[in-house]
Amino acid sequence: MSQIIKVGMADLNICRAPDIIATVGLGSCVGLTLYDPVLRVGGLVHYMLPDSTLIRNNSNIAKFGDTGTEELLKRVLAMGADRRRLVAKIAGGAKMFQVTKGSGIGNIGERNALAAKKALNKLGIRLVAEDTGENFGRTVELHCDTGEFYIKAVGKTLKVI
Repeated sequence: MSQIIKVGMADLNICRAPDIIATVGLGSCVGLTLYDPVLRVGGLVHYMLPDSTLIRNNSNIAKFGDTGTEELLKRVLAMGADRRRLVAKIAGGAKMFQVTKGSGIGNIGERNALAAKKALNKLGIRLVAEDTGENFGRTVELHCDTGEFYIKAVGKTLKVI
């Protein structure tokens, strides 16, 4: 029987089949998964901001796209995942608030999604699917038995990528 492992905001964790790893409340935040389809090991980071180097208080590595992705990679590799087989999927990065033109706050979701792609590219991991942007929140689940990434949103049909 599978367990659901919950990941909070600015948090990350790993699991293996048959378990499921999930997070709620992805608005402008991004949920990034790494998954080894042979070993059926995966992980999820729920980060809030794209770049740890722009913030002085950056001690929570899971809060940022750059450091959170690197830490997630370390942890799935420590579980035996093969870096060459890893695939990534992302969701979130929504534009949740209408703000005045020119404000950097309004595009934080878009910047978070771009940070995922930049981090994955730097680490040499393929991004195989994404559900980002728009203006609604998401709840996501990575099913480690299949590698499917379930995306749930209020008023929307279930999306599986």
